[in-house]
Amino acid sequence: MNKIKKEEMFGNLKNFLKSKGIAIEDGSYADGIRKGCEILTDTVNLSQRAVSKAKVAVDQRIDQVRQTVHERTAPKPSPGKKADAKAKPSAAPRTAKRKK
Repeated sequence: MNKIKKEEMFGNLKNFLKSKGIAIEDGSYADGIRKGCEILTDTVNLSQRAVSKAKVAVDQRIDQVRQTVHERTAPKPSPGKKADAKAKPSAAPRTAKRKK
């Protein structure tokens, strides 16, 4: 999102009101409107930053949840395959059986 400049809000409001037939002259009334526009500009800019940070945090949490769901729901290896692997003899040579 683009940052709004301090005077941009007041200038746009002044031009909008001028198009409606209301002229804002310099003076205490205009200064009050200018200060109000500056407060609104600061609020919008801070809100944009907060929303961006919140979006990053939410995306990270969603990724964590997806990973957890994947780990919990992933198919587990069948127990028969594990037992077969353990039961197979090793490649070491066998010793001769003793005769009694």
